[in-house]
Amino acid sequence: MTITLPTRRVSWLRRGALAAALGAATLVLLPAAAGAHVTVRTDSTASGSFGALTFRVPNESENASTVKLEVQLPTDTPFLYVSTKPLPGWTVKTTEAPLPEPVEAEGTKITKAVRTVVWTASPAAGVKPGEYQDFSISVGPLPKPGAIEIPTVQTYSDDKVVKWHEPTPASGEEPEYPVPTFVITAAETNSAEGGEAAPAPDTGEAAATPADATDPLARGLGIGGLLVGVAGVATAVVAVRRSSGTHSA
Repeated sequence: MTITLPTRRVSWLRRGALAAALGAATLVLLPAAAGAHVTVRTDSTASGSFGALTFRVPNESENASTVKLEVQLPTDTPFLYVSTKPLPGWTVKTTEAPLPEPVEAEGTKITKAVRTVVWTASPAAGVKPGEYQDFSISVGPLPKPGAIEIPTVQTYSDDKVVKWHEPTPASGEEPEYPVPTFVITAAETNSAEGGEAAPAPDTGEAAATPADATDPLARGLGIGGLLVGVAGVATAVVAVRRSSGTHSA
């Protein structure tokens, strides 16, 4: 025996299923879209330590490869030491430049420092559409606690240039091209001796820090998508129960 549900019941079921599907799609798609920009993370944030800075560079073009990346290191809080990590298929070049004003760091007066680090791809090594690449350098000692912004320039094979250099405003709303940023924390102390901890070794592998592990916008969109999805499923379940109760009677 075939039971035909009333048109209104079918409509409710369809709406519930559609809401659930939209919620699931929001969870999958929106956080990914919100996080599709160049970011930096470090394996050490303590002032006075050495850290491996890793720039994650996604390709946002549909038909061109990323073939060059330039990072512009700070001049007001320069790094005394900068070294690069080899990347197969890419050449890397560091360029020193005089500082606008001499800076004291670890008892040393710095008048010039590495200003830019540039990676250039060989013909077959570009970051293709749908891919990303990590670029790493080791720097130190890290300056006093605070946010460090590192403007980054991404160049594509079609000559398009994207400058990631916009700071986040006081409102917290993410700009279109946010500047890669990480936060330096207070120097760690040795509980036994009361002195500063030894600099963290450079392992070449960077772990995400709490400041950049989750994009606030992506997190908000993800929660919104989850709520929409749950509401849609609940609607569908209620509609099915009502329909089953009616036909059982």
